[in-house]
Amino acid sequence: MGKYLPFAKTVLKNLFSKPATTAYPFVPKEYPARSRGHVEIHIDDCIMCGMCMRSCPPGAIEVKRAENTWTINRFDCVQCGYCVEKCPKKCLSIVPGYQTPGDKKYIDSVVKPVVEEAPKAEAKENEKDA
Repeated sequence: MGKYLPFAKTVLKNLFSKPATTAYPFVPKEYPARSRGHVEIHIDDCIMCGMCMRSCPPGAIEVKRAENTWTINRFDCVQCGYCVEKCPKKCLSIVPGYQTPGDKKYIDSVVKPVVEEAPKAEAKENEKDA
């Protein structure tokens, strides 16, 4: 039997064992506590210092302070966590789970909203003139 059906033992074992993917599409995967995930940023806390960019071994992160943009190339990122450790404001985190695959290669770019404040001295002068 081993000569004609070398896979028969494996087939019989798999027929009578519990399947590994019973509820896959209906129940989300639970990742182990120490699994790598993907890097996310809370852009409102970011000061655009570039420490994450300088500490990234593959160079997947790019910070443009003049344009207020933080960019990560997901294909180059190896989820090592150095950027999370080096961030002085702790606005980066590694979230369990992985990005959903798409049909196109893209780079995640986040633009920090610029808050424009009117100078207080000009506002007081306008009040006095009125």
